[in-house]
Amino acid sequence: MRFRLGSTSYIYPADLLTNVRRLAGLVEDVELVLFEVEGASNLPDAETVAELGEVARRHGISYTVHLPTDLQLGADGEAWASSVEKARRVIRTTCPLNPWAYVVHLNPEGAANRARWQERCREALEVLAWEAGGPDRLAVENLENCPLEHLVPVLERSPVSLCLDVGHLWLAGVDPLPALRAHLGRTRAVHLHGVNRQDHESLSWAPAESLRAVLGEMLRQGYGGVVTLEVFSVEDFSSSRQRVRSLLEELEHWRPD
Repeated sequence: MRFRLGSTSYIYPADLLTNVRRLAGLVEDVELVLFEVEGASNLPDAETVAELGEVARRHGISYTVHLPTDLQLGADGEAWASSVEKARRVIRTTCPLNPWAYVVHLNPEGAANRARWQERCREALEVLAWEAGGPDRLAVENLENCPLEHLVPVLERSPVSLCLDVGHLWLAGVDPLPALRAHLGRTRAVHLHGVNRQDHESLSWAPAESLRAVLGEMLRQGYGGVVTLEVFSVEDFSSSRQRVRSLLEELEHWRPD
């Protein structure tokens, strides 16, 4: 078993459907990065969803859906309710695509009581699991401001999956191997990207030995989920894809001790 290599839906300066059509021969999964803010939304209409489904069937690709990043699922009151409803709206819109995972951020901004924040997050995930087709379809992502240790209490109380963002671990100066060894079994998606002047840059900036070790560990464990090159330009995508493919060619001949 081998993982499926994917990209975001914002590689080319064009809309979702154009990106997916151009990427279909290059990747095995596309992460649909969706947003919905006041006055602007890229949530696809029913016709676009149908066309996305047709492209997927024709080319044998899958989708992951990145829920809006401004959700406040650990908040109280109206902020919590409106965030849950926004997430439900995105899930309902994209459910005909049968996404491999819905990636979700648990933003901790303004959370004075971490235990309360974790409980509200758990409650939100329980609600959203019904919409997503099961808790395993929800993949909670570790962030620069929301590290794995803050998520573990939520994961221990909810059967959701994990989106392990290796780039965010590198950004924090953390070796990703212990996280992979501890959590890859419940990880549905892995995000790879380099860090230089900013986050989400080409894997050309990733630590060479660490990237090789990350790919080797996924192969060793037989990881069969999605690995998303979470970058947002043609140049960063092309160089990242080439680097991963080159390392995989080397590692195909590698065997664990």
